[in-house]
Amino acid sequence: MRATVMYGAGDVRVEEVPDASISEPTDALLRITRACICGSDLWPYKQMPADSEGAPMGHEFIGVVEDVGVEVSTVAAGDVVVAPFMFSDGTCDFCGEGLHTSCRKGGMWGRSGTGGGQAEAVRVPYADGTLVKLPVAEDDALMPGLLTLSDVFCTGHHAAVCARVRPGQTVAVVGDGAVGLCGVIAAKRLGAERVLILGRHTDRTDLALELGAADVVAERGKEGVERVRDLTGGEGVHAVLECVGLEQAFQTAIGITRPGGAVGRVGVPQFDSLPGAGLSFFHNITVSGGVAPARAYIEELMPEVLEGDLQPGRVFDSEIGLADVPGGYKAMDERDSIKVMIRP
Repeated sequence: MRATVMYGAGDVRVEEVPDASISEPTDALLRITRACICGSDLWPYKQMPADSEGAPMGHEFIGVVEDVGVEVSTVAAGDVVVAPFMFSDGTCDFCGEGLHTSCRKGGMWGRSGTGGGQAEAVRVPYADGTLVKLPVAEDDALMPGLLTLSDVFCTGHHAAVCARVRPGQTVAVVGDGAVGLCGVIAAKRLGAERVLILGRHTDRTDLALELGAADVVAERGKEGVERVRDLTGGEGVHAVLECVGLEQAFQTAIGITRPGGAVGRVGVPQFDSLPGAGLSFFHNITVSGGVAPARAYIEELMPEVLEGDLQPGRVFDSEIGLADVPGGYKAMDERDSIKVMIRP
């Protein structure tokens, strides 16, 4: 079968690999019908050291179950399912607490002996705890929105939850990528009265306005902080969704939060020390966040996507076949595309 493998920075290939197959009684074999490239995939695309073995890529996907192990009971051959970006057994204490990303038996796609999702098929460990059945056909028009439940929309939602977004609040989203755009949707869904988007790519910020943002702040650094405070009467915002992961983005997030407010951070951090520690301490700013437990959110968010009330699938502005995945990485890296969807 064909699959995407990264061999180093800028070196993404689609090549023949051994067919995915069931190896454990709790496995499912999934034929992938939709996948996508994540913004977090761009970090290794920019800086991964050369590796002769390569790394299977892709952790956001939907597919059709082809076969299941003898202990699988919640899905069967023919079911259309979405997979969260980490697999989990669904039975351990962390899964019970809704923190499936810390599952004692779980792991990440492309590691732990599993393939990646940017492929024709993949083995799914712990299928009962991982996969969520979709009540639609594999070519349903809602597939782009449902695909976002694998990661990007759930991650934007996690940022809003960690930032304690409440009805009537003013909320800022730092970052105009796909996660930030989904953060706009999530903040409005939780009742935010006013949402500001911090970004400087007009195609993205225009979409943010269509998705519910009220103001665009294109300035960065100190100027960005001053602009947000100007827009909020000098107060700052109640909640900030930090969806980038760079030190400056986090510093900005702290700088625009009003005393007693909260920052939800979901951008993969590219720094070690926590900027703004003093300011956040003296202003009683809560900082929370981390890897989004998508599996805990999928069933909550899915009905509104199915009903068309939420349209997170609008973050996809490009669709390609599997053979074109290397070009998809290049397009996202060069900001020519917000988020690329793959149809193997």
